[in-house]
Amino acid sequence: MTSMFKQKTFSVLCQYLVMIGATVIFAGCSATGHPQRKVANIEVQEAVGFTITEEVRIGDRVRGQYFEALNHLQEGRLEQGIAMLEEIAEAAPLVTAPRIDLGMAYRQQGDLEAAERNLLQALQLNANHPVAHNELGIVYRKTGRFAEAKQSYQAAIAVFPGYHHARRNLAILCDLYLADLGCALEQYEAYMTTVPADAEASMWIADLRNRMNQ
Repeated sequence: MTSMFKQKTFSVLCQYLVMIGATVIFAGCSATGHPQRKVANIEVQEAVGFTITEEVRIGDRVRGQYFEALNHLQEGRLEQGIAMLEEIAEAAPLVTAPRIDLGMAYRQQGDLEAAERNLLQALQLNANHPVAHNELGIVYRKTGRFAEAKQSYQAAIAVFPGYHHARRNLAILCDLYLADLGCALEQYEAYMTTVPADAEASMWIADLRNRMNQ
């Protein structure tokens, strides 16, 4: 019997659900032993977002632990959440979501090396995972690897052009770290088509236009 592991990121959301944004649904049945992945599929709905579905054999115990780990993260108990996610990632080595959640949690904890390691492991499982690319871009930016950060954000956008988190991150990177004003303006304007009510971004666009006209 198989479980369907679904991940969703909606373009209309203003921020991730705490730091676990991609992971929404983990529905399934009972089984024992390590999971064996059968399907990993990314479905893009331009007006809504994207859904990542992974079909694995997984036990009810691991599924319950996963939700408990996410609750720890949502409540700010990072150490407990990370410890449980590490156990889950070992029990379910072919599922990307625990690795991405670990990447986000370790980043929030300040352990960028562990964050990078887990995000790269997620991308080994799914090279086109937009959330993993976006999160890795943040880690690269924080560690001063700006060219790599740009590539990661662009990889996320290539999968889902409406991914406004990655658009905003790329715009900030181009503006503040790469001094590429044309890139920054292009990305902010694309971001605003999805999040038109962001007053802060509107001010940044006006400032960029003024600087480019000087």
